[in-house]
Amino acid sequence: MASPVLAVSNLAQTSGSTFPAAASSASSSARPATPFSDLMTDAVGEVNTLETQAREAVTGLMTGTGVDVHTAMIATEKASMAFELSLAVRNKAVQAYQQVMGMQF
Repeated sequence: MASPVLAVSNLAQTSGSTFPAAASSASSSARPATPFSDLMTDAVGEVNTLETQAREAVTGLMTGTGVDVHTAMIATEKASMAFELSLAVRNKAVQAYQQVMGMQF
């Protein structure tokens, strides 16, 4: 599975961004663009997976089934960072939607 960071990176590449790396890779490949909804669905699924892994790691730590403290902390931080990233993307999408709805045609 791709990480949420890669999903956002793929979003930047398929949305026609002005980043040089995205422009060169988009012009050299003939693959079709991935719909935004698919990217968001994949990112939310990955966040859910990371949160499940973090929950299992913390449960394993608390029950004493051989999970180290640092493993549980890494899993919880990954889940936290992925959630914060997805929340930031959602906030930007809502902000863009509100700007479009406020435009006069």
